[in-house]
Amino acid sequence: MSARDFVEKDYYAALGVPKDADAADIKKAYRKLARDLHPDTNPGGEARFKEVSEAYDVLSDSAKRKEYDEARALFGSGGYRPGAYAGGGVPGFDLGDLFARAGGQAGGLGDVFGGLFGGGRAGGSAGRAPRRGADVEADVTLSFLDALRGATVPLRLTTTGPCTTCGGSGAAPGTSPQKCATCDGAGVTSRSQGGFAFSEPCRTCRGSGRTIETPCPGCRGEGRAVSGTTLNVRIPAGVADGQKVRLAGRGGEGERGGPAGDLYVNVHVTPHPYLGRKDDHLTITVPVTFPEAVLGAQVSVPTLDGPVTVKIPPGTASGRTLRVRGRGIPGKGGDLLVTVDVAVPQKVSGEARKHLEAFATALPDDPRAHLAAGLS
Repeated sequence: MSARDFVEKDYYAALGVPKDADAADIKKAYRKLARDLHPDTNPGGEARFKEVSEAYDVLSDSAKRKEYDEARALFGSGGYRPGAYAGGGVPGFDLGDLFARAGGQAGGLGDVFGGLFGGGRAGGSAGRAPRRGADVEADVTLSFLDALRGATVPLRLTTTGPCTTCGGSGAAPGTSPQKCATCDGAGVTSRSQGGFAFSEPCRTCRGSGRTIETPCPGCRGEGRAVSGTTLNVRIPAGVADGQKVRLAGRGGEGERGGPAGDLYVNVHVTPHPYLGRKDDHLTITVPVTFPEAVLGAQVSVPTLDGPVTVKIPPGTASGRTLRVRGRGIPGKGGDLLVTVDVAVPQKVSGEARKHLEAFATALPDDPRAHLAAGLS
């Protein structure tokens, strides 16, 4: 992204969001557009996909977004006019220093406008400086057990990076960009009005300081192209539904030797028919018979590492939760939480009915007696 992008391109319009949109709205808009414009499903949407990805790269980064908003505000209001005081204005007043202070550090607004107008301190070093690649997001769906144990999954990624045909120059192989004859490579032209000098981006080269006579057929002179690749990504054990896994350096390629961006994998986990998760604990509901609940029993309960025997204490009520230490989410130190569910048979044979009736007669107390007493 060149410095002129900060004043020429409306990234908010590209994503269809207002200027005060929060990070969640920006992300939501980007994900919808990226899904609709993905080259795998929309072969004619490569250019628009690139535009949306570039806009999201800036607006999703709070530092880049602040720099972009400040640059647009200053240029749009006419606040920056290098050379306005040349030839008899305010001696010793360096606009490069002013924008350096506004940016707060090297690489701030001073570098942005220096690269755009050829003024300031370094004559536009930012436009040629290394730039970090864009961060990339992908989604993956895992089964409950794969999420617990970890899995290696293939991910198909589509990113923008330097064009492999021209090496990022934008010029067809065998040719090279030429210095713009209109602005003499400065990227800016000046005009005088009254006692002031006004500067604006060169319309011939659009502020880049160079022209391309024979554009690269691969990227149409843009220097960047959409590319697809498949990565085998390892998802660590114990990942939870909705968790985002960051893979450093696996995102978009950097520009001019800059580092690659990061890959963020949004993990979706399908439910398991028996197992559940509560923080770092695993949960399971185990049916027991009425005699087992009354008299107590030893029951076998499945776990990720094989079955374990759980002691059901005599008189256990339905819904009671027992804890098996150390059998929770792998590597998280959690437990297995076993909830007892007393199974009530739907049909009872004649012999079993006789025993149940005898058992009911032998019960010493009415378990509902306290209810009536509480209302008297």
